[in-house]
Amino acid sequence: MDEWLDPPVSNPVPASNQTSPNGCKSYDPTLVSVLYFLMFPIALLLNGMAAWVSLHLKSTSTFVVYLKNLVAADVIMTLIIPIKAASDLPGASNMLFILSCRFFSVIFYSTQYTCIALLGLISLDRFFKIMMPRNKFFGQNVIFSKVMSGLVWVALFGGTGLPNIILSNRSVANMTQISSCMTLKGPAGLEFHQHAVIFLNVFFWLVSVVIAVCYICITNKVIQSFRNSGSNNNEGKQKIKLRVFLVIIVFFVSFGPYHIVRIPYTFQQVNYSPNTDCVYVAGKFGKDLSLWLANTNICMDPLLYVFLCREFKEKLMSMIEGASTSVKIAFVDKQKECRF
Repeated sequence: MDEWLDPPVSNPVPASNQTSPNGCKSYDPTLVSVLYFLMFPIALLLNGMAAWVSLHLKSTSTFVVYLKNLVAADVIMTLIIPIKAASDLPGASNMLFILSCRFFSVIFYSTQYTCIALLGLISLDRFFKIMMPRNKFFGQNVIFSKVMSGLVWVALFGGTGLPNIILSNRSVANMTQISSCMTLKGPAGLEFHQHAVIFLNVFFWLVSVVIAVCYICITNKVIQSFRNSGSNNNEGKQKIKLRVFLVIIVFFVSFGPYHIVRIPYTFQQVNYSPNTDCVYVAGKFGKDLSLWLANTNICMDPLLYVFLCREFKEKLMSMIEGASTSVKIAFVDKQKECRF
């Protein structure tokens, strides 16, 4: 349910499971909701682990600061998943749908773009540390990274999320059925909503370019260092290429399809007519499914922390070993008690 990110439509669109005049039936949104419910326990386990580890990490580097903020954003999105999935189910109560439209979905999507922004900051942080290791660029300061992280949260929620909450202010007293979040917005809300769509899509592609350029430059720099040192460590070169490839591919596979599908879907909504029902339904299904794919990134991030961040991996392993030792000691003590 990302209707708060969809442009306003001039004509009402068919609700789920309704048949349009040209005989095209809308798809059942239960499928996507089930996918969200299946993703929830995995996301909760992985991000719970990531949050547990990050709480024990000291913010001694800019990377760790950005990582902690990214973990916080992923945890927020994870906790909202069941509410989002339940509100999209056919037969969901109007109250749940309204709460989701006005608050939970808004927080969910502003947090999603916070994740995208933080991934961009992490790529810039890596870029400056590897490309200019001897120059203390101001962006490599821990205080600067904390300020930047705070600005990202404030700018994205305050600039896109909060206005959507405030402008979804139409009375629902006389509404018997609410099939779209658009019905909760007045003219000002619809106008702002349209500008938010354009801004966030442009923002995503700009961050994508930054991430791609940064990691390609990092790869070339590190491989060049191997060559200059006369090293024949082909295994090391392959590992570097693999890590960079994984970062870029996970980002684009997760977020790319959604932002590509949104372009034709946006035009379908703006130019909606009964003659284009089947095209609209196909576009909506593609948008909802690609949005679910984008949200699988919250399951990918914790795996990347282990793969890319040495401090995170070491802390995780030490905490697992500590927990394992405690369990063994408790088990041995229990056995001794049983003998007596």
